[in-house]
Amino acid sequence: MLYYILSIVLVVIDQIVKIWVRSAIPLGQSIPFIPYLMDLTYTQNTGAAFSSFSGMTWLLTLVSLVCSAGVAYLMWKNFFPGKWGRLSLSLILAGAVGNLIDRALLGYVTDMFETTFINFAVFNVADICVVVGGFLMVFYALFLWDKDKEPPHDAP
Repeated sequence: MLYYILSIVLVVIDQIVKIWVRSAIPLGQSIPFIPYLMDLTYTQNTGAAFSSFSGMTWLLTLVSLVCSAGVAYLMWKNFFPGKWGRLSLSLILAGAVGNLIDRALLGYVTDMFETTFINFAVFNVADICVVVGGFLMVFYALFLWDKDKEPPHDAP
């Protein structure tokens, strides 16, 4: 239950930041955020990562819905028994749902974090959740999953 609550809290944070950006920053404009590292730039992404599949919002909405349902099911079934595995799924679920809400309600995903020290795609809180959750999942699967599995019970 704790991991579902974490997902909900992260989705709420993601949506609050997106609402604030849409109301405070004109589309395509930037404001300084972290000097020498990052600006807040309001962009609308009708695609997926790095604007791939631009204009295919309906397909991406469907994929986000299926992925969100799949991850929620894995959490419910305790697919990853350890806390780090459950945390990874919680982060991925939050990111998928955060961007799903934008796609379903707005037809695009609101992005705002633009790095100023390198040329990189503009991203949002939900994207951060998916990326961190994905890396954490890989780390968990490679190094911790076997340690979290229950040892076999010997018959008396």
